[in-house]
Amino acid sequence: MAQSQIAFDFDDLSPAKEVKPPKAKKVVIAAPVVIPDVKNKPKSTQGRKSIKEAAAGAALVNVPPDEELFSKMYYSIGDVADMFKLKPSLIRLWENEFDALKPKKNGKGDRHFRPEDVKTLQLIFHLLREKKYTMEGAKDFIKNNSRSAGKFAMVEELKKVKAFLNELKASL
Repeated sequence: MAQSQIAFDFDDLSPAKEVKPPKAKKVVIAAPVVIPDVKNKPKSTQGRKSIKEAAAGAALVNVPPDEELFSKMYYSIGDVADMFKLKPSLIRLWENEFDALKPKKNGKGDRHFRPEDVKTLQLIFHLLREKKYTMEGAKDFIKNNSRSAGKFAMVEELKKVKAFLNELKASL
């Protein structure tokens, strides 16, 4: 609390007027405003991808043909993640969510995916990333359409034949 002071006039020794200390002025210093350049802003890696980006990402899946896939008994989670260009944590999530996917685990807890598990993962990837099913929708699809795995394998083979024919057409 500011105290008022009494000033004396020495000529008549009577109290003069009351003098208050000056009030401090508030000084506001504004920081320079930086306006971000929206045009050159790097694209965020979070959130959903557009359908075009998702289709391009699905084309990068590198699951070997059946002859080569079934040549090994087990694949590590790192190998499977590299095949699908996914993080291992997402594959572990899918393992917890989908009952059809049950890889073997050793004493340490390392996951060993059989070729059948890789095929199941390929179906799950197709439903979630290419067909844009929700997790619940994909679970229902797999549960209700157990024969759809055969259809999926047939569609994959037809895609390979189509790619071969397009390549042959381009070479003519």
